[in-house]
Amino acid sequence: MIKKGIFYTSILLMVAFISLGFKTINSKNITFVSLVRSNLLSYDFPVENGVVNIISTIPYKGKYFIGYKEAIAHKESLGKYKKINSIGYLGKYQFGTQTLKSIGIENSDKFLDDPALQEQAFVVLLSKNKYELKDYIDYFEGKVVDGVTITESGILAAAHLGGSGSVKRFLNTNGLRKCRDGYGTSVRAYLQDFGGYETRGIKAIKNAKID
Repeated sequence: MIKKGIFYTSILLMVAFISLGFKTINSKNITFVSLVRSNLLSYDFPVENGVVNIISTIPYKGKYFIGYKEAIAHKESLGKYKKINSIGYLGKYQFGTQTLKSIGIENSDKFLDDPALQEQAFVVLLSKNKYELKDYIDYFEGKVVDGVTITESGILAAAHLGGSGSVKRFLNTNGLRKCRDGYGTSVRAYLQDFGGYETRGIKAIKNAKID
């Protein structure tokens, strides 16, 4: 009898001890996270300290270089490698035939059929324009011209739109010469829309060509 009494007493003590580990939840103190549905897909990107805190919607990828490429491609062609516009500009990044020849591409049909070549051509043209505009990048970066803060990525994007000469004319006239492409898009718009991206990894190469 004594052993049974000790056994049951032990069980009761254990139940009482476990019960003390639980508290009554006051629903007034609970914070709920509401999820707002959106039609836009999004990506999270890690920063250097490992915390994921950059959210960017498709087709953009934040301010990284991949975001820069995709933002320009979206503006130019909605990212379509086979795109030919009404005035003959070609591919995802809308190259003119003369621009292609300047970086060593003679066959425009092959260019349209080769996405990897188009991606390479974009980087090569950036390298070429960066060399041609390096003095302007050094001098104007961080300055405000016609209400736009000038950055390297903005200068390179504007050069992609209208050539390095158009960028020079805009900056040399403090924004008075608002050079535009065949559809009326201005150099100023590209300087503004594509400013602040990471393009430091692009090497400035004189007369850069496709290998």
